[in-house]
Amino acid sequence: MNHQLVKFERNAMKKDDALSPRPEEIELKLALPACDPAELEKKLARMPGLARNKPSHLQLHNTYYDTPEQTLRRKRMALRLRRVGSDAKPEWLQTLKMGGTGNSALSQRGEWETSVPGGELDLPALKATPWSDIDPDGDLFRKLVPCFVTSFDRTSWTVRKRDGSVVEVSLDVGQIVAQGKSVPIFELELELLAGQPAALFGLAQQIARSIAVVPETRSKAERGYALAEDSLNRPLRAQPPQLTAKMAPTEAAQYVLREMFCQFTANLNTLRHSNDPEVLHQARVGWRRFRSAFRLFKPVLDADTVPSREPLETLLTLVGELRDLDVARTETLPKFTDAYIAGNARREEKWQALSQALTQAADVQRKAVCYALAVPSVGAALLAITQWLEELTHNQESENARDALKISLRRWARRRIARLHKQLTNALQDVDTLEGQHRARILAKRTRYGIEALKPLLSRRRTKPWYRQATDLQTNIGMARDVVQANLLVVKVQADHELAEFLRGVAVGQERSG
Repeated sequence: MNHQLVKFERNAMKKDDALSPRPEEIELKLALPACDPAELEKKLARMPGLARNKPSHLQLHNTYYDTPEQTLRRKRMALRLRRVGSDAKPEWLQTLKMGGTGNSALSQRGEWETSVPGGELDLPALKATPWSDIDPDGDLFRKLVPCFVTSFDRTSWTVRKRDGSVVEVSLDVGQIVAQGKSVPIFELELELLAGQPAALFGLAQQIARSIAVVPETRSKAERGYALAEDSLNRPLRAQPPQLTAKMAPTEAAQYVLREMFCQFTANLNTLRHSNDPEVLHQARVGWRRFRSAFRLFKPVLDADTVPSREPLETLLTLVGELRDLDVARTETLPKFTDAYIAGNARREEKWQALSQALTQAADVQRKAVCYALAVPSVGAALLAITQWLEELTHNQESENARDALKISLRRWARRRIARLHKQLTNALQDVDTLEGQHRARILAKRTRYGIEALKPLLSRRRTKPWYRQATDLQTNIGMARDVVQANLLVVKVQADHELAEFLRGVAVGQERSG
């Protein structure tokens, strides 16, 4: 009996046991930045934890259904019909999935999987699931239509640990097809069959020692919907917070930091397939928000559990350098094009040569970022942070965190933002130097990101002017910095001396006017 049917029987047994929780799927999803599928399978087969286990091979063809209005998607549900095996001897499985936060590579959601007789959805098979509560009359079921298809080969190893945990490691290679478009599937899924989620991360870290991975926050279903509506490679921007005053400080920290880290890793995954400068920008914003929020919540976090970020430093440096190139060539320099050319054909040629040089430099730098993502230690560091975030509320809180519990989260949040604003106010007393301006800009960013993160807990009347001040400072100081940075890049790509002098004059003029 193949794994899919074993999984069905396990879920069925859970439903028969009144004391058992709902059937639940717990899995860790990992994108694979750079590797040949055949070579990767050989690497996995040689790994100590997997080498003792004979892999199974399945061909999986899945059709996902929803209403034309995407009712299931809005309810965070997915319904699929899976064909396992060959066309000659197919087996059909109908699966309903519900829940999941969608902002972590670790997915925990309800799952009800049932064997069905043929290649069509079966309403009676949904009776023992929450579908009956959502669609008691079957009206929703009758509106369902195929939305997209995933088709892939799955190679799986079942790993049993001495502590009793059981993990299935699956290498999926295939494609998602929607509306006549397709994108490849190339990923690892680690599913917990028994034990605690830490077993997933332990095995994932073992894999990440020799194989480059990046935490994948989007399921195949989410990517299928995105492909169907042409939004698959769009940048992921910051999501509005949904904190409540009843949360504990570490719970609020987990929610805020997880969303920000998701913005970072999701855009990292997207930039492997997209040259859109905004994708890279949002990856950098996600990391800066994460770093700022970490400082904000640091008093209530256990410093001993925080993973090292050192393996990410090269990647982050490359991302910053690419962002500088993107800003210079797409935002800063175009504003001065007409002023420099002024109808002069010779100057126009020089400007075009500069634009081409910066574009070529950006292309090279973008490849360097992708190469950095293919370094195993980078994926291992991203995994460590993912695990830390998932276990944040389970770790013993610091003494400061216990002290924070004595006051409400709302009061704690207001104190933290007031402290940030005071630091910014003090920094503004010394902005006559580049160092002073840099510190003020950093504190302006931290104040802005902090207010955004804790917005539901703050006094709008008090923090609105603080937010406006921080945003204006960040923008104004940033614009001056961008002109200086653009001038440095012009020199670096060995542009014409006259053009470099022109931009140096622009930078000096802006500095004086500021």
